[in-house]
Amino acid sequence: MKPLLLLLKTKFLLVLLLGLFSCSNDINHYQDSTPVLDIQSYFTGPVIAWGIVQDYNLKVTRRFCVELEGSWQQEQGLLKEVFYFKDGEVSRRNWRLTRQGGGKYLGQAEDVIGIAGGQQLGYAFRWQYRLALDIDGESYQFDLDDWMYRIDDYRVFNKTQMKKFGITLAEITLFFDKEQPLRHC
Repeated sequence: MKPLLLLLKTKFLLVLLLGLFSCSNDINHYQDSTPVLDIQSYFTGPVIAWGIVQDYNLKVTRRFCVELEGSWQQEQGLLKEVFYFKDGEVSRRNWRLTRQGGGKYLGQAEDVIGIAGGQQLGYAFRWQYRLALDIDGESYQFDLDDWMYRIDDYRVFNKTQMKKFGITLAEITLFFDKEQPLRHC
């Protein structure tokens, strides 16, 4: 009886591992999905967002609101963000974006190391970059893997993993809304 139990446990573990490894974070999975998330169109004009930061245990460590204002001239965009954290901190980020062919984008911001890269396909957009954060007077760099999903004409859901040495240390969740009249932080 023990060999049968061991065999069943082994098969269960194998199926579980195959399931985990078959999960994909490939943008191509969303190719035919709708409504299409056109970053240039969605992030033109004012947008508001609310979010949380969770640590590696998924405990909420910060809550915040973001006021965004986007403008574009041909393939060049500027996305101004003002973050209002519940603890009173206010921070700003100005993304300079360049639309490439095939739904691809490049971007730079004051606290981004190097060039961010992303691609839109269907209702999804994946954005990856290295962010420099000041924590207790020390500067740290984190890799961010940012996924946005268009829900409807007005709302976009965003999930971000913040990693160091390939280990997820925090998750950031945001909910964007551009329905008028627009709320404020």
